Amino acid sequence: MGTLDKPQTCNILFAVGFGLLLGQADIIEQYAETFVIPFLFLMLYGMFLTIPLRQFKKAFLNIKFLGSSTIINFIWTPVLAWGLGAIFLSDYPALWIGFIMLMVTPCTDWYLAFTGIAKGNVPLSTSVLPINLILQVVLLPVYLLLFAGTIETIPISTLIESVLIVLVIPFILAHLTRFLLKRRETVLNNKIIPFFANAQIFFLSLAIMAMFASQGSYLLENLEVIYILILPILMFFIINYVLARLVGRFLKFSYEDSVSLSLTVIARNSPVALAIAVTAFSDQPLIALALVIGPLIELPVLAVVSQILLFTRKKSKK
Repeated sequence: MGTLDKPQTCNILFAVGFGLLLGQADIIEQYAETFVIPFLFLMLYGMFLTIPLRQFKKAFLNIKFLGSSTIINFIWTPVLAWGLGAIFLSDYPALWIGFIMLMVTPCTDWYLAFTGIAKGNVPLSTSVLPINLILQVVLLPVYLLLFAGTIETIPISTLIESVLIVLVIPFILAHLTRFLLKRRETVLNNKIIPFFANAQIFFLSLAIMAMFASQGSYLLENLEVIYILILPILMFFIINYVLARLVGRFLKFSYEDSVSLSLTVIARNSPVALAIAVTAFSDQPLIALALVIGPLIELPVLAVVSQILLFTRKKSKK
């Protein structure tokens, strides 16, 4: 994690609070929304830039890990998210959609830090990162049409436009940058990539700040959604953690590989989902709010899970 990523929860909380404060000024509330997409675009461009596609081949060297993590993340998890939403959020369709969007996108950044803390196999976790990223970009619109489409009508044209603006274009530009700077790898690896790696949380915070400033009045009237979301989010983490431990034991993974599987299927990638939510559902800020609240609950959970994993490691050595 970069220097700015370490206090990520504090950065996000500050961005939310400061955005709400700025939104009390009518002129700021009126124009803040125009800055959300540019900041998200820069953040996602930086995220795609830091992930070299050549890591793809490394993921296929461990078929058991790749297969189990992919099945859990992209087949089991969407069904689980929809089911938990049906149980806990059926009276709140906007939150249900936001919850699904949060849960169907595996993390592509901070889970590596918690994998390291829990003494997991960081290189193995890193190897599946590009595959997780590509699959979530491709499948998120599909999940929205399949699952969220049963909750509320989603215009396909709006969804396609959102995916193009905030995912496809920054993805292409990021890898075009890599291609153009292929002969200047020193500049790319020592200056450009480190800058964007550290700046991702900065751009995300600015996007969150602008979003909350633009919807400040509405969101202050709906803060009870935090209590509504806590239980389904915690249930998701508990169920996927138990499942990952059982799968790791069944496949006879080492402790390190089992840790990697656990954190890969628990941690979520709210920035990608948030980018889609802000562009496709600009008239429903509660969807985006669910995606902002998610990490505030997730990060403490990941910290606790990493300590539980370390405890099981010490216990097994006795």
